[in-house]
Amino acid sequence: MSEVLTQRLIGTLNEKPLHASLKEWYSEPGDVFEVPVDGYQIDIVRGDLLIEIQTGGFTPLKRKLRKLTESHNVRLVCPVAIDKWIVKLPKKRRGKETRRKSPKHGGLEHVFVELVSFPKLLSSPRFSLEVLLIREEEIRRFDGKKGWRKRGWVTEERRLVEVVESRLFDSPDAMRELIPADLKEPFPTSDLAEAIGHPRWVAQKMAYCLREMGAIAPVGKDGNSILYVRSHETD
Repeated sequence: MSEVLTQRLIGTLNEKPLHASLKEWYSEPGDVFEVPVDGYQIDIVRGDLLIEIQTGGFTPLKRKLRKLTESHNVRLVCPVAIDKWIVKLPKKRRGKETRRKSPKHGGLEHVFVELVSFPKLLSSPRFSLEVLLIREEEIRRFDGKKGWRKRGWVTEERRLVEVVESRLFDSPDAMRELIPADLKEPFPTSDLAEAIGHPRWVAQKMAYCLREMGAIAPVGKDGNSILYVRSHETD
């Protein structure tokens, strides 16, 4: 068995399907998998670049990424589902699974929901963030004891259907480009929400992150709403 194949097998033994599929999709010839660096396990090492693929929340990575970026180039790769199908496994052995498309759709802006854990890290020249827009399946099984919030259904795993698009952000300036060009200044988060086509709570997290990394700046208030302008201090 080749060394590369052995590394691939070791790296996927305890992985969830979505993480394993994204790692396989993202990998290139010459990549090394599951490498210990400074006491941390790294998904992919590509030359001098450490690549972490995160399919869940960012909070558990906060300390790890801050430590690694002190002396290494680090890229965080995360998926955002623009389309999702809910697959419910049969409750009984002879039952049939069901599959329906979720009415919810994600976008690039949804990365800010998790980026609130460490928005200032984008200011580091050693850190970059790559967002993968994907289509996925969410597999659910019935468990009356655990799934009370979803009427007894719990998420078993997530599966990749396809990667539709990728977008790399390597600076606050790059993230500021997610603000629609025709959004007039100064703007409150309600106007930002309308411009990006997502709920205001998403726009509020987006504004918080962009403000923390220096991509936008507060200039006053309109009632209780903070008004922002694009900042070019990071140029």
